[in-house]
Amino acid sequence: MDNLEFQKFIGTCDLSVAEAMRKIDINSSGILFLTDEQTRLKYSLTDGDVRRFLLAGGHLDDNVQKAAHPDPKFAHTFEEAVTLYDNKKLIAIPICNDEGRMVDLYIGKMPARTQRTPLHIPVVINAGGKGTRLDPYTRVLPKPLIPVGDYPIIEHIMKEYQSYSCDQFHIIVNYKRELMKAYFSENEAHYHIHWYDEEKPLGTGGGLSLLRDKIDSTFFFTNCDNLLLANYERILQFHRKHQNVITMICAYKYYPIPYGVIEMGINGKIEKIREKPVISVLANTGIYVVEPEVLEDIEDDTAVGFPEIVEKQRQKGRKVSVFPVSESEWLDMGQLSELEKMRKRLYGE
Repeated sequence: MDNLEFQKFIGTCDLSVAEAMRKIDINSSGILFLTDEQTRLKYSLTDGDVRRFLLAGGHLDDNVQKAAHPDPKFAHTFEEAVTLYDNKKLIAIPICNDEGRMVDLYIGKMPARTQRTPLHIPVVINAGGKGTRLDPYTRVLPKPLIPVGDYPIIEHIMKEYQSYSCDQFHIIVNYKRELMKAYFSENEAHYHIHWYDEEKPLGTGGGLSLLRDKIDSTFFFTNCDNLLLANYERILQFHRKHQNVITMICAYKYYPIPYGVIEMGINGKIEKIREKPVISVLANTGIYVVEPEVLEDIEDDTAVGFPEIVEKQRQKGRKVSVFPVSESEWLDMGQLSELEKMRKRLYGE
Protein backbone atom coordinates (compact mmCIF):
# COMPACT_ATOMS: atom_id res chain seq x y z
CA MET A 1 0.00 0.00 0.00
CA ASP A 2 1.40 3.43 -0.93
CA ASN A 3 2.14 5.85 1.90
CA LEU A 4 -0.64 8.32 1.05
CA GLU A 5 -3.29 5.61 1.21
CA PHE A 6 -1.64 4.06 4.28
CA GLN A 7 -1.92 7.32 6.23
CA LYS A 8 -5.70 7.35 5.76
CA PHE A 9 -5.92 4.36 8.10
CA ILE A 10 -3.70 5.80 10.86
CA GLY A 11 -4.68 8.03 13.77
CA THR A 12 -3.13 9.04 17.06
CA CYS A 13 -4.39 8.17 20.50
CA ASP A 14 -5.10 11.83 21.36
CA LEU A 15 -7.90 12.16 18.79
CA SER A 16 -11.48 12.78 19.84
CA VAL A 17 -14.17 10.31 18.78
CA ALA A 18 -15.47 12.87 16.27
CA GLU A 19 -12.02 13.32 14.71
CA ALA A 20 -11.57 9.57 14.46
CA MET A 21 -14.98 9.20 12.80
CA ARG A 22 -13.99 11.71 10.14
CA LYS A 23 -10.80 9.77 9.38
CA ILE A 24 -12.83 6.55 9.07
CA ASP A 25 -15.10 8.33 6.60
CA ILE A 26 -12.08 9.36 4.53
CA ASN A 27 -10.68 5.84 4.09
CA SER A 28 -14.17 4.38 3.41
CA SER A 29 -13.21 0.98 4.87
CA GLY A 30 -14.87 1.39 8.26
CA ILE A 31 -11.71 1.08 10.38
CA LEU A 32 -8.90 3.18 11.88
CA PHE A 33 -5.73 2.09 13.67
CA LEU A 34 -4.42 4.23 16.53
CA THR A 35 -0.75 4.56 17.33
CA ASP A 36 1.42 6.32 19.91
CA GLU A 37 4.04 8.99 19.17
CA GLN A 38 6.46 6.30 17.92
CA THR A 39 3.80 4.87 15.55
CA ARG A 40 3.45 1.75 17.71
CA LEU A 41 0.07 0.09 17.22
CA LYS A 42 -2.19 0.47 20.28
CA TYR A 43 -5.87 0.32 19.28
CA SER A 44 -8.27 -0.37 16.44
CA LEU A 45 -11.55 1.45 15.94
CA THR A 46 -14.41 0.50 13.63
CA ASP A 47 -17.54 2.45 12.78
CA GLY A 48 -19.42 -0.22 14.76
CA ASP A 49 -17.25 0.48 17.83
CA VAL A 50 -18.12 4.17 17.54
CA ARG A 51 -21.84 3.47 17.18
CA ARG A 52 -21.89 1.19 20.25
CA PHE A 53 -19.95 3.76 22.27
CA LEU A 54 -22.31 6.59 21.39
CA LEU A 55 -25.43 4.48 22.00
CA ALA A 56 -24.02 3.61 25.44
CA GLY A 57 -23.88 7.32 26.33
CA GLY A 58 -20.44 8.29 25.05
CA HIS A 59 -19.79 11.69 23.52
CA LEU A 60 -18.18 12.86 20.30
CA ASP A 61 -15.65 15.01 22.15
CA ASP A 62 -14.49 12.09 24.34
CA ASN A 63 -11.01 10.70 23.79
CA VAL A 64 -11.07 8.01 21.13
CA GLN A 65 -9.42 5.46 23.43
CA LYS A 66 -12.72 5.18 25.33
CA ALA A 67 -14.38 3.74 22.22
CA ALA A 68 -11.46 1.83 20.70
CA HIS A 69 -10.50 -1.83 20.94
CA PRO A 70 -7.09 -2.45 22.60
CA ASP A 71 -4.51 -4.95 21.34
CA PRO A 72 -5.74 -5.36 17.75
CA LYS A 73 -4.58 -8.34 15.70
CA PHE A 74 -1.57 -7.71 13.50
CA ALA A 75 1.00 -9.54 11.38
CA HIS A 76 4.79 -9.34 11.05
CA THR A 77 4.92 -10.10 7.33
CA PHE A 78 2.76 -9.62 4.26
CA GLU A 79 2.31 -13.40 3.92
CA GLU A 80 1.19 -13.68 7.53
CA ALA A 81 -1.26 -10.80 6.99
CA VAL A 82 -2.84 -12.57 4.01
CA THR A 83 -3.32 -15.77 6.03
CA LEU A 84 -4.73 -13.91 9.03
CA TYR A 85 -7.05 -11.89 6.82
CA ASP A 86 -8.42 -14.97 5.07
CA ASN A 87 -8.83 -17.04 8.23
CA LYS A 88 -10.38 -14.41 10.50
CA LYS A 89 -12.39 -12.46 7.90
CA LEU A 90 -11.16 -9.16 9.32
CA ILE A 91 -11.49 -5.75 7.68
CA ALA A 92 -7.75 -5.03 7.52
CA ILE A 93 -4.51 -6.41 8.96
CA PRO A 94 -1.77 -4.06 10.18
CA ILE A 95 1.79 -5.18 9.49
CA CYS A 96 4.19 -4.24 12.30
CA ASN A 97 7.93 -4.53 12.72
CA ASP A 98 9.65 -6.13 15.74
CA GLU A 99 9.23 -2.89 17.71
CA GLY A 100 5.47 -2.87 17.21
CA ARG A 101 5.49 0.03 14.75
CA MET A 102 3.03 -0.07 11.88
CA VAL A 103 4.88 -0.27 8.57
CA ASP A 104 2.13 -1.43 6.18
CA LEU A 105 -1.46 -2.53 5.97
CA TYR A 106 -3.20 -5.36 4.12
CA ILE A 107 -6.84 -4.77 3.20
CA GLY A 108 -7.32 -7.78 0.94
CA LYS A 109 -9.35 -7.91 -2.21
CA MET A 110 -12.61 -6.35 -1.12
CA PRO A 111 -15.64 -7.68 -3.01
CA ALA A 112 -17.59 -5.16 -5.08
CA ARG A 113 -20.73 -5.99 -3.14
CA THR A 114 -21.19 -8.32 -0.20
CA GLN A 115 -24.17 -10.66 0.02
CA ARG A 116 -26.99 -8.94 1.86
CA THR A 117 -29.55 -10.59 4.10
CA PRO A 118 -33.08 -10.48 2.60
CA LEU A 119 -35.31 -8.32 4.82
CA HIS A 120 -38.58 -8.50 2.88
CA ILE A 121 -40.28 -5.49 4.45
CA PRO A 122 -42.22 -2.73 2.64
CA VAL A 123 -40.69 0.60 1.68
CA VAL A 124 -42.71 3.82 1.77
CA ILE A 125 -41.30 6.79 -0.17
CA ASN A 126 -42.63 10.31 0.27
CA ALA A 127 -42.28 11.80 -3.22
CA GLY A 128 -44.94 14.48 -3.17
CA GLY A 129 -42.93 17.65 -2.56
CA LYS A 130 -42.06 20.37 -5.09
CA GLY A 131 -38.32 20.08 -4.54
CA THR A 132 -37.67 23.82 -4.18
CA ARG A 133 -34.04 23.18 -3.23
CA LEU A 134 -33.48 21.81 -6.74
CA ASP A 135 -35.07 24.73 -8.57
CA PRO A 136 -34.93 25.37 -11.56
CA TYR A 137 -34.62 21.66 -12.46
CA THR A 138 -37.86 20.87 -10.67
CA ARG A 139 -39.78 23.32 -12.86
CA VAL A 140 -39.43 20.66 -15.56
CA LEU A 141 -39.16 17.38 -13.66
CA PRO A 142 -40.39 16.29 -10.25
CA LYS A 143 -37.51 16.03 -7.78
CA PRO A 144 -37.50 12.18 -7.67
CA LEU A 145 -36.80 12.06 -11.43
CA ILE A 146 -33.77 14.38 -11.39
CA PRO A 147 -30.97 12.20 -12.83
CA VAL A 148 -27.81 11.35 -10.94
CA GLY A 149 -25.66 9.44 -13.40
CA ASP A 150 -27.56 6.62 -15.09
CA TYR A 151 -30.68 6.76 -12.90
CA PRO A 152 -32.98 9.33 -11.33
CA ILE A 153 -32.71 10.01 -7.61
CA ILE A 154 -35.65 7.82 -6.61
CA GLU A 155 -34.39 4.82 -8.57
CA HIS A 156 -31.03 4.90 -6.79
CA ILE A 157 -32.97 4.74 -3.53
CA MET A 158 -35.17 1.88 -4.70
CA LYS A 159 -32.24 -0.17 -5.98
CA GLU A 160 -30.53 0.09 -2.58
CA TYR A 161 -33.64 -1.29 -0.86
CA GLN A 162 -33.96 -3.99 -3.50
CA SER A 163 -30.45 -5.19 -2.64
CA TYR A 164 -32.02 -6.28 0.70
CA SER A 165 -34.98 -7.91 -1.10
CA CYS A 166 -37.31 -5.08 -0.12
CA ASP A 167 -39.39 -5.15 -3.31
CA GLN A 168 -42.76 -3.70 -2.27
CA PHE A 169 -42.78 0.08 -2.80
CA HIS A 170 -45.52 2.44 -1.63
CA ILE A 171 -44.96 5.87 -3.17
CA ILE A 172 -46.83 9.01 -2.10
CA VAL A 173 -47.04 11.51 -4.96
CA ASN A 174 -48.44 14.97 -5.67
CA TYR A 175 -46.37 17.43 -7.73
CA LYS A 176 -46.03 16.31 -11.39
CA ARG A 177 -47.21 12.87 -10.35
CA GLU A 178 -48.26 11.82 -13.86
CA LEU A 179 -44.63 12.17 -15.00
CA MET A 180 -43.61 9.92 -12.11
CA LYS A 181 -46.14 7.26 -13.03
CA ALA A 182 -45.30 7.48 -16.73
CA TYR A 183 -41.58 6.97 -16.06
CA PHE A 184 -42.17 3.80 -14.07
CA SER A 185 -44.85 2.44 -16.42
CA GLU A 186 -42.18 2.35 -19.13
CA ASN A 187 -39.31 1.26 -16.88
CA GLU A 188 -37.75 -2.04 -17.86
CA ALA A 189 -37.06 -2.94 -14.22
CA HIS A 190 -40.82 -3.39 -13.56
CA TYR A 191 -40.87 -2.32 -9.92
CA HIS A 192 -43.79 -3.44 -7.77
CA ILE A 193 -45.30 -0.04 -6.86
CA HIS A 194 -48.48 1.07 -5.09
CA TRP A 195 -49.27 4.73 -5.77
CA TYR A 196 -50.96 7.12 -3.33
CA ASP A 197 -52.15 10.48 -4.64
CA GLU A 198 -52.14 13.53 -2.37
CA GLU A 199 -54.86 15.95 -3.39
CA LYS A 200 -53.08 18.75 -1.52
CA PRO A 201 -49.60 19.04 0.04
CA LEU A 202 -49.54 17.03 3.28
CA GLY A 203 -45.96 17.66 4.39
CA THR A 204 -43.31 15.04 5.10
CA GLY A 205 -45.65 12.95 7.25
CA GLY A 206 -49.30 13.66 6.48
CA GLY A 207 -49.36 11.52 3.33
CA LEU A 208 -48.88 8.43 5.48
CA SER A 209 -52.57 8.68 6.42
CA LEU A 210 -53.29 7.37 2.90
CA LEU A 211 -51.59 4.08 3.85
CA ARG A 212 -53.73 3.34 6.87
CA ASP A 213 -55.03 -0.25 6.61
CA LYS A 214 -52.75 -0.78 3.60
CA ILE A 215 -49.65 -1.82 5.59
CA ASP A 216 -49.75 -4.17 8.57
CA SER A 217 -46.03 -4.74 9.21
CA THR A 218 -42.84 -2.86 10.04
CA PHE A 219 -41.77 -0.64 7.13
CA PHE A 220 -38.99 1.67 6.00
CA PHE A 221 -40.07 5.26 5.41
CA THR A 222 -37.90 7.69 3.48
CA ASN A 223 -38.04 11.01 1.72
CA CYS A 224 -37.29 10.76 -2.00
CA ASP A 225 -33.95 12.56 -1.88
CA ASN A 226 -32.05 10.58 0.74
CA LEU A 227 -29.84 7.63 -0.14
CA LEU A 228 -28.64 5.56 2.80
CA LEU A 229 -25.52 3.41 2.33
CA ALA A 230 -25.49 1.97 5.86
CA ASN A 231 -26.26 -1.62 6.89
CA TYR A 232 -30.07 -1.92 6.72
CA GLU A 233 -30.04 -5.28 8.49
CA ARG A 234 -28.35 -3.80 11.57
CA ILE A 235 -30.81 -0.91 11.58
CA LEU A 236 -33.77 -3.29 11.53
CA GLN A 237 -32.22 -5.49 14.24
CA PHE A 238 -31.72 -2.41 16.42
CA HIS A 239 -35.32 -1.31 15.85
CA ARG A 240 -36.72 -4.70 16.86
CA LYS A 241 -34.34 -5.27 19.76
CA HIS A 242 -35.43 -2.01 21.40
CA GLN A 243 -39.10 -2.52 20.48
CA ASN A 244 -39.36 0.94 18.96
CA VAL A 245 -42.40 2.26 17.17
CA ILE A 246 -40.08 4.59 15.26
CA THR A 247 -36.33 4.45 14.73
CA MET A 248 -34.83 7.62 13.29
CA ILE A 249 -31.67 7.19 11.22
CA CYS A 250 -29.49 10.19 12.00
CA ALA A 251 -26.07 11.12 10.64
CA TYR A 252 -23.22 12.97 12.30
CA LYS A 253 -22.42 16.15 10.39
CA TYR A 254 -19.38 18.34 10.92
CA TYR A 255 -19.24 22.11 10.42
CA PRO A 256 -15.89 23.92 10.72
CA ILE A 257 -16.01 27.34 12.37
CA PRO A 258 -13.50 29.61 10.57
CA TYR A 259 -12.76 31.68 13.68
CA GLY A 260 -11.23 31.29 17.09
CA VAL A 261 -14.01 30.53 19.58
CA ILE A 262 -13.90 31.90 23.14
CA GLU A 263 -15.66 30.51 26.19
CA MET A 264 -16.22 33.39 28.61
CA GLY A 265 -16.64 33.25 32.37
CA ILE A 266 -17.62 35.81 35.01
CA ASN A 267 -16.44 39.39 34.41
CA GLY A 268 -15.19 38.54 30.96
CA LYS A 269 -12.64 35.99 32.15
CA ILE A 270 -11.46 33.74 29.34
CA GLU A 271 -12.19 30.15 30.31
CA LYS A 272 -11.08 28.48 27.10
CA ILE A 273 -9.89 29.30 23.58
CA ARG A 274 -10.51 26.96 20.67
CA GLU A 275 -8.97 27.82 17.33
CA LYS A 276 -11.26 27.07 14.36
CA PRO A 277 -13.17 24.24 16.06
CA VAL A 278 -15.35 21.74 14.25
CA ILE A 279 -18.92 21.59 15.50
CA SER A 280 -20.62 18.19 15.42
CA VAL A 281 -24.39 17.74 15.17
CA LEU A 282 -26.66 14.72 14.80
CA ALA A 283 -28.82 15.42 11.74
CA ASN A 284 -32.11 13.76 10.87
CA THR A 285 -31.66 12.03 7.49
CA GLY A 286 -35.39 11.79 6.82
CA ILE A 287 -35.18 7.99 6.87
CA TYR A 288 -37.01 5.89 9.45
CA VAL A 289 -38.17 2.43 10.47
CA VAL A 290 -41.84 2.61 11.47
CA GLU A 291 -44.44 0.33 13.03
CA PRO A 292 -47.92 0.32 11.42
CA GLU A 293 -49.73 1.46 14.59
CA VAL A 294 -48.17 4.90 14.10
CA LEU A 295 -50.44 5.37 11.08
CA GLU A 296 -53.50 5.28 13.34
CA ASP A 297 -52.45 8.56 14.96
CA ILE A 298 -52.04 10.54 11.72
CA GLU A 299 -55.07 12.68 10.87
CA ASP A 300 -56.63 12.48 7.42
CA ASP A 301 -56.15 15.34 4.98
CA THR A 302 -53.90 17.25 7.41
CA ALA A 303 -50.43 18.54 6.61
CA VAL A 304 -47.85 17.50 9.18
CA GLY A 305 -44.10 16.97 9.27
CA PHE A 306 -42.88 13.54 10.24
CA PRO A 307 -40.76 14.98 13.11
CA GLU A 308 -44.06 16.17 14.63
CA ILE A 309 -45.37 12.62 14.35
CA VAL A 310 -42.23 11.38 16.11
CA GLU A 311 -42.79 13.88 18.93
CA LYS A 312 -46.42 12.82 19.30
CA GLN A 313 -45.34 9.19 19.71
CA ARG A 314 -42.82 10.26 22.37
CA GLN A 315 -45.50 12.17 24.25
CA LYS A 316 -47.70 9.07 24.22
CA GLY A 317 -44.89 7.18 25.96
CA ARG A 318 -44.02 4.98 23.01
CA LYS A 319 -40.42 4.05 22.31
CA VAL A 320 -38.60 6.18 19.76
CA SER A 321 -34.84 5.87 19.30
CA VAL A 322 -32.00 7.08 17.09
CA PHE A 323 -29.72 4.83 15.07
CA PRO A 324 -26.60 6.90 14.31
CA VAL A 325 -24.68 6.55 11.05
CA SER A 326 -21.57 8.28 9.79
CA GLU A 327 -21.64 11.31 7.53
CA SER A 328 -20.37 9.25 4.58
CA GLU A 329 -23.28 6.79 4.82
CA TRP A 330 -25.90 9.45 4.04
CA LEU A 331 -26.25 11.10 0.64
CA ASP A 332 -28.67 14.05 0.59
CA MET A 333 -29.60 14.35 -3.06
CA GLY A 334 -32.02 17.22 -2.51
CA GLN A 335 -29.44 20.01 -2.90
CA LEU A 336 -27.92 21.30 -6.13
CA SER A 337 -24.51 21.59 -4.48
CA GLU A 338 -24.62 17.89 -3.58
CA LEU A 339 -25.68 16.37 -6.90
CA GLU A 340 -22.19 16.25 -8.42
CA LYS A 341 -20.77 14.85 -5.17
CA MET A 342 -23.38 12.10 -5.35
CA ARG A 343 -22.53 11.26 -8.91
CA LYS A 344 -18.82 10.96 -8.06
CA ARG A 345 -19.60 8.87 -4.98
CA LEU A 346 -21.83 6.48 -6.92
CA TYR A 347 -19.89 6.28 -10.17
CA GLY A 348 -16.39 7.49 -9.34
CA GLU A 349 -14.52 10.29 -11.11
